[in-house]
Amino acid sequence: MPNVVNILLPKEPGSASRRFFLSAAIWLFVGVFVALLAALGFVAPDLLPAHPMLSFGRLRPTHINIVVFGFLLSAYFGGFMYVVPKVCRTELFAERLANFAVWFWNAVVLGILYALPHGYTQGREYAENPWIIDIAILLAVLVLLILVFGTIIKRQEKLLYVSVWYIAGGLMWTFFVYAVGNVVWEPSSGSWTGMSDQILLWFYGHNVVGLVITPQAVALAYYILPRATGRPLYSHTLSLVGFWALIVMYTHTGTHHLLQAPVPQWLKVISIVNSIALLIPVFAFLTNVWMTARGHLDRVFESAGAKFVFTGTVWYFLTCLQGPFHSLPAVQKVTHFTQWVVAHAHMALLGFAGSIAIGGIYFILPQVTGRKLYSEKLADYHFWLTLVGGIGIFISLTIGGLLQGEAWANGEVVYRVLSELRVYFIVRGMSGVLILVGALLFIYNVLMTLLAKPSTAADEQPAEAIAKGVTA
Repeated sequence: MPNVVNILLPKEPGSASRRFFLSAAIWLFVGVFVALLAALGFVAPDLLPAHPMLSFGRLRPTHINIVVFGFLLSAYFGGFMYVVPKVCRTELFAERLANFAVWFWNAVVLGILYALPHGYTQGREYAENPWIIDIAILLAVLVLLILVFGTIIKRQEKLLYVSVWYIAGGLMWTFFVYAVGNVVWEPSSGSWTGMSDQILLWFYGHNVVGLVITPQAVALAYYILPRATGRPLYSHTLSLVGFWALIVMYTHTGTHHLLQAPVPQWLKVISIVNSIALLIPVFAFLTNVWMTARGHLDRVFESAGAKFVFTGTVWYFLTCLQGPFHSLPAVQKVTHFTQWVVAHAHMALLGFAGSIAIGGIYFILPQVTGRKLYSEKLADYHFWLTLVGGIGIFISLTIGGLLQGEAWANGEVVYRVLSELRVYFIVRGMSGVLILVGALLFIYNVLMTLLAKPSTAADEQPAEAIAKGVTA
């Protein structure tokens, strides 16, 4: 009879990474399905039963939290459990502890999936999770920090490649940002009062993207694109400039969501200036990876995973041009509280972070399983479904948002604008269907790869060659 402990908490290298990848694929489907239900409410309000769990006020936070914690972070955690040992030339600190982290993290996400639709919420945008889930998330991050720093301590490679900087730094920032932003020292409410709470909330809301998700996405891109092209990273120094600039610039940008609120003027100015200054770490990263891939895009597009990752960097470029732009007060007069902001959020989380998360799974899964990806063709279909769906969401909601903003600026009442937005909501819903179909293909491809017989994995370039800046 097999040992239950060995089944649940195996010591086999790469087992936790594989399980996180499968979890991410499943949670992507769940998150997109919930989003599609919410989108249907804008197209056909009477189609869904009049049940509290199917109301937009519960579907939206469920969708956001499942996508962030279930899909994106699961994908990134699986990625770092392969990348960190690889570039450090050692084994993961404790594979059994990593497998415990998989089960614990999925239990946390299941808790979110139960709590938010049932109305157990702290009612703060992006910080809706109940206090007990907040504490569980912080405990899980502590376990992940032990795994990362334990692996770093026993490394055989002297040079810490930049991906490790972003992964370790990102996890430390995650713990701080989540604890402070969710006011975990106030378990009864998870909040302060008045404008102080709003300032703290948007410190959290904006840094979920900037200091929780972005470092992990950047870390994967820095690992995968040099591997895919067979070239060393363009500049290790430039990558570290981007690392330090990210923590300096991103921390103070959240208040640009509150320019119309009674926030101190000096804080508004700091948030706007830092929002513009974010172009420094953004272009440091983009210059680095694009110069690495220059002249070798044919190699990038031969791999489904690398293709997703490179596309994610293009989305990042567009996101970080638009973000500083709409932090300006003159622009926010038109765009604030409109569908423009929703379009921007989807470009960041689906286009940038989502593409890199999916690409990371497609690229690393063959390495960590010793099997070729089950179907590059299915992955290619997934790529185009996600790209077309993402573009459809972005364009339709951007146009709809500009119509809303201009109408409101000219004194039009809210309900009379809704009929003009219907066609854009239909396009958004149809785009969501494409993304959902792609997510189904993703689950199938990942699962079949995990179940296939071992074969030759595409792991030709030693990871230490990237860390040393030497082409293998």
